[in-house]
Amino acid sequence: MKLPLPTEKYEIHRMRMPVRWGDMDAFGHVNNTVYFRYFEQARVEWLTQGGRTMVADGKGPVVVNAFCNFYRQLEYPANLVITQYLSHPGRSSCDVWMTIERADQPGQIVADGGATIVWVDFAASRAVPLPPWVRALMDEGIARARERMAMQQQIQQQVQGSDPLPSQPD
Repeated sequence: MKLPLPTEKYEIHRMRMPVRWGDMDAFGHVNNTVYFRYFEQARVEWLTQGGRTMVADGKGPVVVNAFCNFYRQLEYPANLVITQYLSHPGRSSCDVWMTIERADQPGQIVADGGATIVWVDFAASRAVPLPPWVRALMDEGIARARERMAMQQQIQQQVQGSDPLPSQPD
């Protein structure tokens, strides 16, 4: 079963990470459970940028579901680019989506997946509204993604509307 990533999503974070020797299993490739650790590291880096802490006043994020689609095997040594996207921010939750590619093979996705994060009051064991700083982080990421998308559309329009290169004389 393959779960597709949504078409409407916003790139909010990108990070590099090495494949470590210990990430591999007895079959000589990165173990499938490790991909979830890569996704986790991207989420943590995104939420803690600028010195923030994810858990404050007994409240913090909980992953309530997660999935991964595997397309190509990874082996040591390799450097990865993990790109995180956001969609469907709600009152107390948001959906995050990830792609993993090798840094030396840009554009070739080796795995993708997603997770739903819910902000929880741990003592009460119930969902609470996303904190204002998380909302701001999401809003900033979405605004930057929209700006990038608009610039890319402008470039495409300019390229499509430009005159072809003059032909060279024989």
